[in-house]
Amino acid sequence: MVDTRVNLAGVELRNPVIPASGTFGFGSEIAQFYDLNILGGISTKGTTPIERSGNGQPRIAETRCGMLNSVGLQNPGARHVAAIELPNLRSIFKGAVIANISGFSEEDYRSCARIIGPHCDIIEVNISCPNVHGGGMAFGTDPTEAARITAAVKQETTVPVFVKLSPNVTDIASIARACEDAGADGLTLINTVSAMRIDLATRKPLLAARIGGLSGPAIFPIAVRMIWQVASACRIPIMGCGGVMDAEDVLEMMMAGATAVQVGAANLADPFACKDIVENLPITMEKYGIQSLKEIIGCSLKM
Repeated sequence: MVDTRVNLAGVELRNPVIPASGTFGFGSEIAQFYDLNILGGISTKGTTPIERSGNGQPRIAETRCGMLNSVGLQNPGARHVAAIELPNLRSIFKGAVIANISGFSEEDYRSCARIIGPHCDIIEVNISCPNVHGGGMAFGTDPTEAARITAAVKQETTVPVFVKLSPNVTDIASIARACEDAGADGLTLINTVSAMRIDLATRKPLLAARIGGLSGPAIFPIAVRMIWQVASACRIPIMGCGGVMDAEDVLEMMMAGATAVQVGAANLADPFACKDIVENLPITMEKYGIQSLKEIIGCSLKM
């Protein structure tokens, strides 16, 4: 029998499959379809200190091999998430609860960490959202700013802190190293790639916000490349994310250097996507002669 267990900065996961933030809500919506406890962890909807209604409509658009979104961090606010959503998730899910937080200032991130930290196993710090102005990705494109936010969150919580990085940079390894030096326990990469579509009939952008984030299979090779680059430069664990569709994608990301793998856009096309990947993972491991997932993490770095 193969061993699918992985250890994420001291947090033991039964397998590396984690629904990505923003694609799985807070879990309860999917719990009606299958037992969430087959998953290694769940990264919850991105949360800000106060409630946000998000960007205007339309904010979703299809494209070849993926989709564009400009949701804009719609969420009920940190206090509601801490009081209602995370306890509800804990009541039905025994795996790793990964709380994704975001903000528009250092104090926003500090506030979220203080409020949500006691209710989760890992905090995922989103400094890479391309769909808001004045925060999000603005912190994730500069090593100094990324380090400042990382250090601030670390001061406010005792749970492991993973920083979610943007692909919309020229040197992701330098930003990753800055986060590691500032105390990050791990990294998540990548977030969506800035992109745009235009309606030929109206001659206007399809999204109300004009520019959105591209996700889906189109960005998978970009994610693999960036995971490999960061794993080559850093020692802390990585949660890979970006275009994962099946168990083979999971193994490829792990060979690039990821310890766990998040599944995003696939959930929006098929609510059973993560379940299917979990069930197919042992079969796929046997196909490639893999007895334990731990043995393949970053194996491509040694070649």
